[in-house]
Amino acid sequence: MKNNILAIIIIGLFIGVAISPITIGTNENSIKSNFNEDFSEKLFDTYITFLMKIGHKPSIATCIIKNDTIVWSKGYGYYDLENKKPTTEDILYLQASVSKTVTATALMQLYEQGLFELDDDINDYIPFELRNPNHPDMPITIKMILSHRSSLADDNLYWLCLSYLPGDPDVPDYPDPWLENYLTSSGSAYSPSTWSKDKPGEKYYYANVGYSLIGYLVEILSGQNFNEYCKEHIFTPLEMYNSSFRLRDHNISKIAIPYEHKKDGYFPHPHYGIYVIHPAITLRTSVEEYSHFLIAFMNGGIWNSIRILNESTVELMHTAHFSPEDKHNYGLGWQIKTDKFGKKEISHSGGYVGVHDLITILPDKDVAVIIFANELDSELISTTIERYAFKFIRNAIFAKANRLAS
Repeated sequence: MKNNILAIIIIGLFIGVAISPITIGTNENSIKSNFNEDFSEKLFDTYITFLMKIGHKPSIATCIIKNDTIVWSKGYGYYDLENKKPTTEDILYLQASVSKTVTATALMQLYEQGLFELDDDINDYIPFELRNPNHPDMPITIKMILSHRSSLADDNLYWLCLSYLPGDPDVPDYPDPWLENYLTSSGSAYSPSTWSKDKPGEKYYYANVGYSLIGYLVEILSGQNFNEYCKEHIFTPLEMYNSSFRLRDHNISKIAIPYEHKKDGYFPHPHYGIYVIHPAITLRTSVEEYSHFLIAFMNGGIWNSIRILNESTVELMHTAHFSPEDKHNYGLGWQIKTDKFGKKEISHSGGYVGVHDLITILPDKDVAVIIFANELDSELISTTIERYAFKFIRNAIFAKANRLAS
């Protein structure tokens, strides 16, 4: 395994030299430059394809954004292996936890209307009492839920929610009283493991069911179904006409098949729904369409002269609201990192059965990268070599982004 990782590093260094900026001078130099750039692009593609093979990614759709514009995009591999359908920037990919960036945006649009404050107790809005039974007197705020600080523990909803039934049917009694039965100690679906022993606001626990509560708040405050709200107030204004949280809204033939890699090859999973936590996980979108959303966040809430959020709200979402020293710096629907030089990275990753996604904004450079892939095993576990391969894919695309931005 160490030899494989070393091989990746050596090849990566070679590719890095090959795609370094070239000075263009005379016509003769321009011809050489064009040749070298074409050669560099082929080397780059070879490197990405190599990493995909050892990292077991059947397809990757990716793009680089600079100054509110896609400056490079590409599809690698097949989104449907059985029928050898090559992926493109328009193919839809399940987003897993990247979905939370949209769900948080929907709620923050309602925040801008003055319908709630971030430090409000969620019990002021929902029809049941939400408290951590270990700390029954401590309020749970909306900001805590958005930031994964509510003391809801990592939930056990994955297999309970996943369904391969056709038509993507709704769950009876969701969101109410299903959420009450799951989250409250007197509920029929309650488990003590739903809550941590820590106080609300004290510690980071990544809880998908918290974003079910966010989706529920969107419905309560707007008076609309969550999915319809997102279509009307986010997807349609941003011309994301093929994006949706519901499988039934999509053309199945245009969705990347979710694959699991096994010893004897790739196992295709049917397209599936994840009902009771769908606001946290089930967005399906393309690189092209999600770029509109990402550009809006890079541009203070505006895409193509259409404003979906105020600039001050974008800044709120891109700020870690709890301990900045905590390695789990999470804003409002976004992961926040700051390097040793004080430069911020705003991102979100996503992983679920047959899906592995990553979106990243580098505000200091006005650059962003989108990477969508359609493989992750059914236990949501990657091998060391698979993790390294995906990491090097990301690094290679950011190296290209730095070159294009220079």
